[in-house]
Amino acid sequence: MRTGAWLIGARGSVAVTSMIGALAVRAGLTGPTGCVLESPALRDRVRPGIGDLVFGGHDVTSVPLEKKAAQLAEAGVVPAALARAVRGDLAVIERDLRPVPAAPTQAQTAAAIAADLDRFRREHGLERVVVINVSSTEPVPPPHPAHASLTALRAALDGPDPVLPPSALTAYAAFEAGCPYVDFTPSTGARLPALADLALQRGLPYAGHDGKTGETLVKSVLAPMFAQRNLRVRTWSGVNLLGGGDGANLARPGANAAKAASKQRVLAETLGYAPQGDTRIDYLEDLGDFKTAWDLVTFEGFLGTAMRMEFTWHGCDSALAAPLILDLARLSTAAAQAGRSGPLAELAFFFKDPLGEVSHGLAEQWRSLCDLVDTLTPQASE
Repeated sequence: MRTGAWLIGARGSVAVTSMIGALAVRAGLTGPTGCVLESPALRDRVRPGIGDLVFGGHDVTSVPLEKKAAQLAEAGVVPAALARAVRGDLAVIERDLRPVPAAPTQAQTAAAIAADLDRFRREHGLERVVVINVSSTEPVPPPHPAHASLTALRAALDGPDPVLPPSALTAYAAFEAGCPYVDFTPSTGARLPALADLALQRGLPYAGHDGKTGETLVKSVLAPMFAQRNLRVRTWSGVNLLGGGDGANLARPGANAAKAASKQRVLAETLGYAPQGDTRIDYLEDLGDFKTAWDLVTFEGFLGTAMRMEFTWHGCDSALAAPLILDLARLSTAAAQAGRSGPLAELAFFFKDPLGEVSHGLAEQWRSLCDLVDTLTPQASE
């Protein structure tokens, strides 16, 4: 089942790490460590496989994939030997990367995006293309009346003024082109009533938001522990230090606020109340593609005894995110093949701020993911 993975932000660290990883796994040069669908419980149960993925995408930059791969190797994100070994395959992918279209109206821009997707599908003989947003985080957009109605949205997109933020315009174009959509960022994406209606109208699934790769992954394990033991969390504050392009983007107030809100939401929704404290995100250029998060938790036990815990997470965001991109491309494709449409709440396991009414506890999310795979397996084996 040859499947297109069309990445928005295709020349960025997460996208290129995903490409290198998929190419290296396909060639037998490395194992699929970090790929959830390659864990013992789920292995060989979802099609397409990693080797079936064909990459393309949009980006606002023009840095060559080979150069980006070399930069990632120099930074210690990917092994230099692997970057060299897949250089020829990256050159092939390079031919399927496009600049982000621009046109006088957003309707015309969406049509150009959809045309790129259709061309990619036809040229490679792909059964399906899934669009995955791994671009920079956007600020939360101002509300617009057209966001609530598909009819109103279509009319507004023909006007001269922007109606949708870039992530949502891409989701609109993806649905118009018959593609499932996944937002790995905290950006708006498909999370608008008009776009939800379009996805259902076209019979397409979508998923998001904001990939869960580090500090929030730990929160989704620890917060249910406090809730289940009936220990009251008094404060929970975190400091995140990161570099790279993502860190530079998050130095901007609007993007920073959107990301911090996504990271903190898991606590109130898991505990049933919001403890004192906040999440802070600071940019340190010297950290490059690596990040460090430090959290302080104070909590109250029996008889009001005050206690505390701290944890520190050091990780490489691109290496943590890339295998999840491969998983999400495969799962959203399999869901579409199985006739699913609308939000895929069962993919909450992968996201900080998942769609739908879902538990934020990782154990419950894991069970929901396994249940989803159970429903996809018969279709995947045909």
